[in-house]
Amino acid sequence: MSVPASSFNAFRIHNDADGYRSGVERISLDDLAPGEIVIKTAYSSINFKDALAGTGEGKILRRFPLVGGIDVAGHVVASTDGAFREGDAVLVTGCGLSETRDGGYSEYARLEAQWAIPLPAGLSLRESMILGTAGFTAALALHRMHDNRQTPEHGPLAVTGATGGVGSLAIDIFNRAGYEVHAISGKADQADYLTSIGASQVLDRAALAAGRPMESARFGGGLDNVGGPMLASLLAQTAPYGNVASAGLAASPALDTTVMPFIIRGVSLLGVASAGTARQVRDEVWRHLGSDWKPAHLDRICTREVGLAELPQVFPGMLAGGSLGRTLVVI
Repeated sequence: MSVPASSFNAFRIHNDADGYRSGVERISLDDLAPGEIVIKTAYSSINFKDALAGTGEGKILRRFPLVGGIDVAGHVVASTDGAFREGDAVLVTGCGLSETRDGGYSEYARLEAQWAIPLPAGLSLRESMILGTAGFTAALALHRMHDNRQTPEHGPLAVTGATGGVGSLAIDIFNRAGYEVHAISGKADQADYLTSIGASQVLDRAALAAGRPMESARFGGGLDNVGGPMLASLLAQTAPYGNVASAGLAASPALDTTVMPFIIRGVSLLGVASAGTARQVRDEVWRHLGSDWKPAHLDRICTREVGLAELPQVFPGMLAGGSLGRTLVVI
């Protein structure tokens, strides 16, 4: 392996006098943010945040220009940090990628050693990026619930936005961890897909339609990727001392609810902020993802593979809610 002597392809995002734009261009290592290790990228992935950044529909990047892609995995080709050597397989998710520093949509990436995770035993580079930020978020939600004493005995875990990347991986991860999982989705035509990855029941989103401040307890807890009325209804239907993790706002950032689930049933609402996770917790979650929580259906959840040039065609569909499972980016 060797560091490129000249230029290489990267999907770069600009916002200047010529407007907001993104696309594949030739850059060099000198164009990349500083860091202790350089990797030859093998894979990245597409997350909702990537689609927002690539289209300008969300204010994700804090400086321009930057290479997009909040996930990256590959092999080290150069390192000034003693913890990493040439040939080591590593991954990074979040940690400022495609926000304050250049991300993973590039043939080479320069990374901060403090956030680089040695590829966990039990995962290939490809598998690590089918997981990516989506899988890490789902597993972090379970980690937070376990910290708050969630057990399968509380009852089934509900997953809203179930056909998306986080939702699909959460179903598989929760199932691997011993939970019964109920998938909540507005896509009735994807019921077979959801049961094939571990959902024991598939419920229409009407099951979480906004209702009374307290409803009959039907879930032990859950993971919400949607926000708004669905999150409020999930809280109202959670059993005593169950946990609901909030990880997304695909429908709404608002939450109109009451304190009743919290003070009558002791329900906990847990925030899941994957990008800012401490290194010790990050390492622990990735160890789980490579072992006892490793999804059993990664190849089924990976529904599409694309290259850098195809990214602009994928982003709009994801923002419109039309994606299924995970999209792997092959560099």
